[in-house]
Amino acid sequence: MKKVVTFGEIMLRLAPPGYLRFSQTNSFDVIYGGGESNVAVSIANYGVPVRFVPRVPSNDIGECALMEMRKRGVETDFMLRGGDRLGIYFLETGAVSRGSKVVYDRAHSAMSEIEPGMVDWDKAFEGVEWFHWTGITPAISQSAADACLEAVKIASEKGITISTDLNYRAKLWKYCDNAHREKIMTELTSYCDIVLGNEEDAEMHFGIKPEGLTVQTQGHDVKAEAFLSVYKQMMEKFPKAKKVITTLRGSISASHNTWAGVLYDGKTMYDTTQYQITDIVDRVGGGDSFMGGLIYGLLKYPDNDQHALDFAVAASCLKHTIKGDANLVTVSEVEKLMGGDASGRVAR
Repeated sequence: MKKVVTFGEIMLRLAPPGYLRFSQTNSFDVIYGGGESNVAVSIANYGVPVRFVPRVPSNDIGECALMEMRKRGVETDFMLRGGDRLGIYFLETGAVSRGSKVVYDRAHSAMSEIEPGMVDWDKAFEGVEWFHWTGITPAISQSAADACLEAVKIASEKGITISTDLNYRAKLWKYCDNAHREKIMTELTSYCDIVLGNEEDAEMHFGIKPEGLTVQTQGHDVKAEAFLSVYKQMMEKFPKAKKVITTLRGSISASHNTWAGVLYDGKTMYDTTQYQITDIVDRVGGGDSFMGGLIYGLLKYPDNDQHALDFAVAASCLKHTIKGDANLVTVSEVEKLMGGDASGRVAR
């Protein structure tokens, strides 16, 4: 397979041990991760060459983030150095009826101060088949949004497949009003071939709502058909998009979710087995692990959208059993679950 490139911010994640609240802890567990870096790690685990392009400070913490990517097999040859700090997020892990909480500390991070012209995209895209970005990058600053737009324009000119996870984050979009946010995301998404997003992403970024349908997302009775009108409106708005995809998460509690996925290619709507994920270890990065699995599946099985979607859902189901942001599973482990083996028995 040819190379995949992802573009975005890698952060320092600080979390109280176990299920302690912020007010209880005297220490934090350290993990490095972020939407686009998580996707890169997933793809590397599946044996696909992948390059991650962020901007990190020239200090020890920036180097630690760099080392984390290298040890997972992700290329960092186009990782920019500059700025004063790495973005941080604090995570309080929820349990049962208490949801998890995230507090961002990303203002003036190295990545938020990236500007167009800093990345040599002509070289970064050499031998590249796929480029992935998320809605988190343009959310952190106008200059990051401008740099992202530069990247998608060049990727499009080179005929590279472009994907996005719309990833609306209310706590991040602070520098502009709703109208400007919609303008930014509409222009960026117009270059995309593959669009991942749920009904909240579609509404908050583009004002797209289901027509004549009630969407139930809190519980196990999530109906894939409820999103069909959203898919059709998305494809009308973004004619370059070949596939629109969403994950279907039913939140029974913080510790028990249902999990499935739906893909629409303009003619056929594909859906998947619904997994019961009980006793969740870590749900952060669940959507990123789905995207990583989907990119791999669409590259590996270009004529079998159903198989690609099934792979993505199974991969992200397994991510919920792994501590940290990134999905550290192999193709064989995913395929085992796809085959119906969810026993969790010891492999001897």
